[in-house]
Amino acid sequence: MSKGFQRLPGFRDFPPEDLAVRSHIFEAWRRVSRRYGFLEYDGPPLEPLELYVEKSGPEIVGQLYNFTDKGDRAVALRPEMTPSLARILAERSRALPKPIRWFAVPQLFRYERQQRGRLREHFQWNVDVVGEEGVSADAEVLAVGLDGLRALGLTDQDVRARVSDRRLLAALLSAGGVEEGRRMAAFGVIDKLEREGPDKTSERLIAATGVSEREAGAILELLGGTLDDVATHFAGRDEVAEEVARLREYMGTLGAMGLGSFVELDLRIVRGLAYYTGIVFELFDRKGKMRAICGGGRYDRLLELVGGEALPAVGFGMGDVVLTDLLRERGLLPDTARSIDYFLVTVVDELRPQLLTLAHALRDQGRSVAYSLKPQSVGKQFKVAASEGAREVIVLGPTEMSRGVAMVKDMASGQEREVSLKELWGRTDG
Repeated sequence: MSKGFQRLPGFRDFPPEDLAVRSHIFEAWRRVSRRYGFLEYDGPPLEPLELYVEKSGPEIVGQLYNFTDKGDRAVALRPEMTPSLARILAERSRALPKPIRWFAVPQLFRYERQQRGRLREHFQWNVDVVGEEGVSADAEVLAVGLDGLRALGLTDQDVRARVSDRRLLAALLSAGGVEEGRRMAAFGVIDKLEREGPDKTSERLIAATGVSEREAGAILELLGGTLDDVATHFAGRDEVAEEVARLREYMGTLGAMGLGSFVELDLRIVRGLAYYTGIVFELFDRKGKMRAICGGGRYDRLLELVGGEALPAVGFGMGDVVLTDLLRERGLLPDTARSIDYFLVTVVDELRPQLLTLAHALRDQGRSVAYSLKPQSVGKQFKVAASEGAREVIVLGPTEMSRGVAMVKDMASGQEREVSLKELWGRTDG
């Protein structure tokens, strides 16, 4: 009796049609990464638990698939790729030319409540530039992400990049009366602004930082403003002016690339992870109906945390779950109907050796070929050909074979023609 095993909650099967969609996305990610000169890498799906605790703190353990292995080691299935990147580069970055431009497409695992756009496993496109502190690297990384979406058919009418800078936020908070020791608490409050609304956020900001109600109101107003608003409000504050200039350069670089219409300043974007140190961004669908498609930014101290050299770094992670939902909603998923170039049919089973020879010759030419694996009537063979999505059916019959030809039927038009066997054996046309 069948036990009826079920798939684990939050995990996915990938039958051929779903795997075809996944492959379509991966191919776009890889194609764009290589256009920008990035090299692909990977690492083990199982890492020391301490690697994630060192980066994110002990609270991360509750979100992991972690256990003690048979060697009595505390390990975890990787929930993200950046710690693995940092560990790999800690061992070899000194010998590599800078900047290091790497990308990966790992499968990641998190033990958390599944919901729309978030599962317990997903695949993620990770792109990182390590060893370059200039704004050009920040812009380059976002450009890769945007071009990856463009390669899948999405436009500036479908997606937007909401950009902020934690250094500018820190300068803004300092100029607004927030003491240095309370800035991280302020970041945490701002990070929840969209969920909790301005009134609740103002209360929490006052409680977390000790600023006045007026100061809190001014800070929140600037978070929704422009760079000009910030520059004008803090005219004469050099630390603010410096960060405004950096962000203007960043926006200008993306504009020169032709990507300016995708990019919006939004100082409410903080990114919850504490290791971000500079420009940060998140990509969303324009309608605002879905979770973030992608998030990333500058993290200049992470490599040091895992024993590597002090190197600036910037990167992003883009998951496949929300992106697939968005492509489906926009009608941009690829056609996954089954298709092959040729299906071979024999009128009599005695011609099967010739069928096998021809099939192998066509496959050697790079064609996709199928045929019935057991004797069947011609009618049934044609039905199988249709179910396989064959573009053409090649019929081998005794009379035709004696004349050195085969009948070829175009399955879309229904037209038939004779083709010489010599041409079939050596054909290179479409």
